Amino acid sequence: MNDQEIQMLVAATSTVLLILLITVIILFVFFQKRKLKFILEKKEAEKRYMEEIAKSQIEIQEQALQNMSWELHDNIGQLLSVARMHINILGTQLTEENKEKLDDISEIVGKSLQEIRLLSKTMNTEIIQNMGLIKSIEVELDRFNKLNFLVATLQVSGEERSLDIKEEIILFRILQEFFSNAIKHSKAKNLEVTLNFETDKLAILAQDDGVGFDEGEIEKGSGLINMKSRAAIINAEFVMKSAKNKGVSLTLAYPYK
Repeated sequence: MNDQEIQMLVAATSTVLLILLITVIILFVFFQKRKLKFILEKKEAEKRYMEEIAKSQIEIQEQALQNMSWELHDNIGQLLSVARMHINILGTQLTEENKEKLDDISEIVGKSLQEIRLLSKTMNTEIIQNMGLIKSIEVELDRFNKLNFLVATLQVSGEERSLDIKEEIILFRILQEFFSNAIKHSKAKNLEVTLNFETDKLAILAQDDGVGFDEGEIEKGSGLINMKSRAAIINAEFVMKSAKNKGVSLTLAYPYK
C-alpha cells in the first residue's frame, strides 16, 4: 500500500469518524432537547395539578364560609331577633328601675345581632361579589372599629379599576387572613390598609403596629401558607415582613388581567 492509498484510507476513516461524531452529537442534542421538553412538560403538569388542587380547596372553603354565613344570618340571627323582641315585650311589664336594666340587656343583644349580620356579610361570597373589594374591606374594618378591637383605616389612591370577581374574593380572603392574625395574635393598636391602583397593577399594603414575629418561626404556619397559595393562583406577588416588636406588613402586587 503506497502513501497515496494510506492517505486516502486515513481521510476516509477520518470522514467516517467525523460523520459518526456529528451523528452522535446530533442524537445527543436531540435527546437532550426531548428530555428537557419532557421535564418542562412534567413540571408544567405538576404546576397545573397543584393549581387545580388549590382552586378546589378554595372553592370548598368558600362554600363552607357561605354555609356558615347563611347559618349565622338565618338561624342565629333570627334567634337573637326573637330574643330581643321578647325582651322588649317583657320591658313593658316591669317597673322603670328594672326596665333600665333590661334595656341594657336588649342593647347587648342588639349589638350582637348587628355584629353577626356584619360578620355574615364578609363570609358570604355572593355579598362580597356584589359589594366589590373596596366596600368589603370597609365593612370588615368598620366592624373592627365598632368592636374596639383596634383603630383600622383604609386609603385608596389612583383610578379604581374593575377586577375579576373571583380574584377580588381571593384578594379579600388574603387580607381577611392578615386581619385575623392582627386581631388574634399581634396585640396591635392600629391597622392600616392602602390600595393603590397603578397603571399595570393593584398594589396593596396592610400593616399593623403589633408585637410582630420572627419570620423564621412562622414560615410554616398554615395561615401564611394559605395566603401564599391564594396569591400564587392569581399571579400576585406576595411579601410579608415582620420582626419582634416591629409589627407586620403585607404587600400584594396584583397584575391586571
